[in-house]
Amino acid sequence: MTIALLDRQHTIAKPGFNRWLIPPAALAVHLCIGQVYATSVYKTSLVQNFDSSLTKVGVIFSIAIVMLGVSAAIFGTWVDSGGPRRAMFTAALFWASGFMIGAAGIATDQLWLVYFGYGFVGGIGLGIGYISPVSTLIKWFPDRPGLATGMAIMGFGGGAMIASPLSSKLLGMFDDSYDTATGIASGSAVAKLFVTLGVIYLVVMLFGAWLIRVPADGWKPRGFDPSKVKVKALVTTGNVSAANAIKTPQFWMLWVVLFCNVTAGIGILEQASPMIQDFFREGSTSTVTVASAAGFVGLLSLFNLAGRFLWSTTSDVVGRKNIYVVYLGVGLILYVVLAYKGSTSTTLFALVAGVILSFYGGGFATAPAYLRDLFGTYQVGAIHGRLLTAWAAAGVAGPLIVNRILDSKGTPGKLTASDYRPALLTMVVILAVGFVANLLIRPVADRFHEEGTPTAGTSSGTMSGTSSQAVAEHDVEPVKLGALMFVAWIVVGIPLAYGVYETVVKAANLF
Repeated sequence: MTIALLDRQHTIAKPGFNRWLIPPAALAVHLCIGQVYATSVYKTSLVQNFDSSLTKVGVIFSIAIVMLGVSAAIFGTWVDSGGPRRAMFTAALFWASGFMIGAAGIATDQLWLVYFGYGFVGGIGLGIGYISPVSTLIKWFPDRPGLATGMAIMGFGGGAMIASPLSSKLLGMFDDSYDTATGIASGSAVAKLFVTLGVIYLVVMLFGAWLIRVPADGWKPRGFDPSKVKVKALVTTGNVSAANAIKTPQFWMLWVVLFCNVTAGIGILEQASPMIQDFFREGSTSTVTVASAAGFVGLLSLFNLAGRFLWSTTSDVVGRKNIYVVYLGVGLILYVVLAYKGSTSTTLFALVAGVILSFYGGGFATAPAYLRDLFGTYQVGAIHGRLLTAWAAAGVAGPLIVNRILDSKGTPGKLTASDYRPALLTMVVILAVGFVANLLIRPVADRFHEEGTPTAGTSSGTMSGTSSQAVAEHDVEPVKLGALMFVAWIVVGIPLAYGVYETVVKAANLF
């Protein structure tokens, strides 16, 4: 009976359900899995605990990101067919289990167990959790898909801002000798941290799974007319299955676009702290302190977070193709500015890098809405899962390209601004490739469209011939649900506000 409650038919919203309960349900998942970007907090501690190297410990993160892309691609269709509650419940179990297995590996000095736990098992939870709310949000917000997906995927960027200061405080509680300057804690403290985070994330993600609902057949927002969606270029009123989507040139063009945007963003993100110190040197000494460099990393997190919401929401007005013109076109110009003028001012450097990272985040958040425009809502979650293989590929290619170039110049943290120029200009070329790929995207040919699938703006169980009576039945004023709405937003709002506050305080050291 309990398992049956996870099925899609048990999550269909009743008439009057308030769709603004769906974003906090999605955020409850994304704020938790976004912790994957906060692994640097305990990375040095794990190196010491396992008497290993940064490279070997860094493999934990790499496995998790690769598994995110792989599991999203493999389970995408299952997520769409089974409904978001089952997927979010499954993601919660895998993500929390990854922490528990990882804790056991740390406690018993078995690095391979951390690979398997946090990397492999947790990575599956990452992939399923990342895509599980997306198609549901798009169906609830056919009038504003960019805003809806931006709110959820913003949480993935915000997850690290919450996890980083929280993890530091917890490590200090678990280890009296924990030094925030060196970031080194005992292995037992990190194991306790993993168990604590696993429990917290399990509870919060299950709350999101309980809260989630799918729209009933024929539902649409009051005042929204699906028949008028087609007035925007590239926006289809038909639907394409996941199997057919990967046969279209549009999917692969968008794959290249996302790959290029992510690869370029990682070019700054992965080297952020040593990069700003290297750009501003007087002889062999950097004029940017370690604390200020940490503030720069925090500032980039804020831009990444804000870009996911701001640019994705803007795409509802200017269109998805046009916003990617900005991401890629303006982005490559900013990389040139960074390469040749970045060392003239720390303020200029920080702001230019911040805008680039906002485009990086915006690219993630806008991608689901772009897919919805091109392929409809029918299996957009499954298509999104397949598209995320571009992220997995970029997660390997980006650091590899940048590190190979920098390795030929010396060691990051001991370089100069000119040493970074070849790497930055390489990112310009990569963004140019993505820019051209975006310009080549055209509407999907009718031969790829499915017969008898829901039209844009309706739920996945609605046929294109849904009667006006069914639409009218569910096109009703939302129930206010004041108390539940308040609790739902408090659960995700307070941690997010805490993360932003901690990040702003740290970023203030830069100026």
